[in-house]
Amino acid sequence: MSFLGFLLLGLIAGAIAKLILPGKQGGGWFVTLLLGVVGALLGGWIGNMLFNVKVDEFWSLSSWLLAIGGSIIVLLIYGAIVGRGSRKA
Repeated sequence: MSFLGFLLLGLIAGAIAKLILPGKQGGGWFVTLLLGVVGALLGGWIGNMLFNVKVDEFWSLSSWLLAIGGSIIVLLIYGAIVGRGSRKA
């Protein structure tokens, strides 16, 4: 998959992950892009390590599911870190 395709996959996966998770997540399109790309990397790594699934095609269902799953994980971690810092005592 090309670099531009990977960025597009990450952006869409990050947006879908934001839609799936309940509540309001902060960040604009750039944060969504970054979290989606990191999530796609994480999902691809987990898929390769645990299930021996190759993530090399843009239109592959396994690529999308792993990217969205990884984005959800990254978004949950991001929300826990950012949410903790923004609370007032």
